[in-house]
Amino acid sequence: MTHSAMTQQIIQQLDQLPVELQRKVFEFAQALTLSLPKGTPGKDLARFSGVIEREDIEAMTQAIEANCEQVDTHEW
Repeated sequence: MTHSAMTQQIIQQLDQLPVELQRKVFEFAQALTLSLPKGTPGKDLARFSGVIEREDIEAMTQAIEANCEQVDTHEW
């Protein structure tokens, strides 16, 4: 079934429902949309593999380990 054919069938089914049930279907569709994973799939990022030099990655790793997850009590 194509996307447009499925959309038409969903619309036909919705048209047969009372407004309150249509609202429930809408809320369910919203919940499904919000549950979709966000971000960029790994396969789309694979082209960047090997772009950063190993020494740079090691320096970034050390900086993260040394400075992250520390609270600066004088910051506020």
